[in-house]
Amino acid sequence: MLHKAKTINGYKLDGLDGEMGKVSEFYFDDHYWVVRYLVANTGTWLSGRHILLSPYALGAVSNEEHRVAVTLTKQQIEASPSLDSDKPVSRQFEASFYAYYGWPPYSVGAYMWGAYPYIARDPMKWAIDAAKEKEKTWDPHLRSTYDVGGHHVQAEDGDIGHVDDFVIDDENWAIRYLIIDTRNWWPGKRVLVAPQWIERVSWNESTVFVRLSRDAIQRSPEYTEESLLSRAYEDALHRHYNRRGYWDDEAKDRPQLR
Repeated sequence: MLHKAKTINGYKLDGLDGEMGKVSEFYFDDHYWVVRYLVANTGTWLSGRHILLSPYALGAVSNEEHRVAVTLTKQQIEASPSLDSDKPVSRQFEASFYAYYGWPPYSVGAYMWGAYPYIARDPMKWAIDAAKEKEKTWDPHLRSTYDVGGHHVQAEDGDIGHVDDFVIDDENWAIRYLIIDTRNWWPGKRVLVAPQWIERVSWNESTVFVRLSRDAIQRSPEYTEESLLSRAYEDALHRHYNRRGYWDDEAKDRPQLR
């Protein structure tokens, strides 16, 4: 299911032994455009701790109850490696974090989640597949949805607006779309742009460059608060840009049921 990042912000985190805080923001990598960590605000429970939760520990997202299921206990989180709130997520921290929970590192392998293009839930295969993929490593650079919100968006022929929000798929926690506010160029309209259509991002200039023209963006299906992010809407959006849907590509990489 697709969710807006700002909508999930503030949702309660429902752990195995009770509520453990609320969603604060997300860290995503700028290579695969997938959420690597949910940042938890634990209030006074673990005051001063910067708590990160991997999608490996996240269950269902309930819009009705404004909750995100977490498959961990408070004790597990309290004993996990600590990250200072004023420091970025380092490779050293990630190594100790994933080793503590026994999850396979996402940066070892050729796919979005390491050896797989989806979040593998079978621990029996992790060590085998990680060993096969050990030479295929890459260096992730994590970005905050809070910090990237507001970045300028540049089309092939000029400015079109700024990043307003992100659309996240809770199946594999990929960022499916950036929601672009065009109010300074075309008042009253917001549009969706998929990460696959991004040419590059200049983090120093706080600007996202997309491989689309202003005219094509202006004629694209409008996104509103009332819009349902249905497959029909996504089909229309991808047809407009003559682009292949991510669901077709990912279906090829999923194991077939027999």
